[in-house]
Amino acid sequence: MEWIRQRLDKFKEPFQKGKKLEKYAPAINALDTFLYTPNHTTQKGAHIRDAVDLKRTMITVVLALIPALIFGMWNGGYQYLSQIQTEVGFWEAFGHGALKIVPMIVVSYGVGLGLEFLFAIIRGHEVNEGYLVTGLLIPMIMPIDIPLWMVALSVVFAVVIGKEAFGGTGMNILNPALMARAFAFFAYPTYMSGNKVWVSEATGVDAVSGETILGTLAAGENVDYSVLNMFSGVIPGSIAETSTICILAGALLLILTKVGSWRIILSGFLGAAVMALIFNALPSMGIEGNSLTNFPWYQHLIVGGLAFGVVFMATDPVSGAQTVTGKWIYGFLIGLFAVMIRIFNPAYPEGIMLAILLMNVFAPVIDHYVIQANVKRRKKRLSGATQIKTAV
Repeated sequence: MEWIRQRLDKFKEPFQKGKKLEKYAPAINALDTFLYTPNHTTQKGAHIRDAVDLKRTMITVVLALIPALIFGMWNGGYQYLSQIQTEVGFWEAFGHGALKIVPMIVVSYGVGLGLEFLFAIIRGHEVNEGYLVTGLLIPMIMPIDIPLWMVALSVVFAVVIGKEAFGGTGMNILNPALMARAFAFFAYPTYMSGNKVWVSEATGVDAVSGETILGTLAAGENVDYSVLNMFSGVIPGSIAETSTICILAGALLLILTKVGSWRIILSGFLGAAVMALIFNALPSMGIEGNSLTNFPWYQHLIVGGLAFGVVFMATDPVSGAQTVTGKWIYGFLIGLFAVMIRIFNPAYPEGIMLAILLMNVFAPVIDHYVIQANVKRRKKRLSGATQIKTAV
């Protein structure tokens, strides 16, 4: 490692302050930061010593995403191969899925990091590690058959409009990965919905199709998948959103490392359960429902992108609520609105994306009123204590 350190220091010399390549220093420093712990320190103000920096936080989230990603690669291949042959081997399915998904990840990181480096050079600031997670999340929430050029355009929109327009990492008010999906959904809806985008197609084969469970229910049809299939994730859907088991494994890592808020995760599932229970109760009140309203409440929690969104996107510390009480309210409303949108809008049965983006906007408002409520409570308590002291 010392040999690499020496060579890297020598390579960085032309990019030092005052040298001719100084303006390109942020791009070179990003490589240094990726390989080593940043060697710059603050010189004034309060200091908190902690071994966890932004890079370690981002890497922890990436590690939490790995189970869902690996399963998504296998499931992507299995959903296709199982419809054209009787037996499907693990590596055969995984290989087919990887051939589809790995290029999407490469495009996402290539385009996204290229833009990050460009903005860092133009603005003269360092490249942050925030895109390590965003670059992996974007392909994981896309259909497996989405064209690579569309992934690239979605990344451009997410980085430029969703993040850099607000000042870069830590300044965005909306989750960048969801901004990418929202752009793809509204700009190219035929590539993001229907029954032919969730299962990959091969040359010369046109009989393969697979609608998601929510899409099937929205069309008024019954689903043939068991609860075990839904929970394990052996169903069509976006690349990494199908396996609730793998998502919960990632959630456990985020909670144990305190990178993700367990309050947001738990309240998100509670909000979804409450709304689903309300709709399940409609028939008992004499109100006729449809396939989505009659869908059991606990199954609402394990299908679609709800679990993935609540665990990996609602917990984004930049765009989410910051106060303890605010996190409970924020997560609960995300789950509540996610199920409400998927049931009320049959044309768009998956509502977690819009629910999170909506609450991203209102997260500062939630925190504001939580803080104001705390201030009023303390003032009232102080006033009461003063009155007692005066009386004594």
